[in-house]
Amino acid sequence: MSDRSGIFAGDDPFAIAQKWLAEAEASEINDPNAIALATVDANGLPNVRMVLLKEIEGQGAPSGGAFVFYTNYTSAKGREIEAAGKAAFVLHWKSLRRQIRVRGLCTREEGPQADAYYASRSLKSRLGAWASHQSQPLASRTSLMAEVARVTAAHGPNPKRPPFWGGVRITPLEIEFWADGAFRLHDRFRWSRPEPSETWRIDRLNP
Repeated sequence: MSDRSGIFAGDDPFAIAQKWLAEAEASEINDPNAIALATVDANGLPNVRMVLLKEIEGQGAPSGGAFVFYTNYTSAKGREIEAAGKAAFVLHWKSLRRQIRVRGLCTREEGPQADAYYASRSLKSRLGAWASHQSQPLASRTSLMAEVARVTAAHGPNPKRPPFWGGVRITPLEIEFWADGAFRLHDRFRWSRPEPSETWRIDRLNP
């Protein structure tokens, strides 16, 4: 497309997303990798929450390109993703006046990649992953800290990754790049495909 130039240029949407995130890391004050992750429950009621995107895998990766975050699989989002197999998210950067919207199919990352990321976290975060029954009712913070003490004694200073905690890989069927335009005439380009194995279709959208 002749008008897809500048920050929108390129034949790999994952490379464009990686470039935008790198630029945001230099200008966004806090958590430039924060995404608003949307799922739906068994009744079709939407749920959304902020999580941290940990990796954008390029087209040359074994996954063929995906977005990866980590969570407790027994949490509300974990259960909803497991049931639906789909999720959506938006990355928004006020400093750049840009956003990326993604919708796609979800699979778990439970192998060496998940183990390596878990091991890279602080000890307190690793123990916290064992202690928290995420999204479940909690009697008090005191009871949570008691559980932290219990798992610390049980798992020691080098805990292994919990079997209920790991990565979620979102393989996109749709990626939309949005940038602020004068007079609210924003620039929007949507990359879409019916299946991950299909070729991308690129459309400019009305603002």
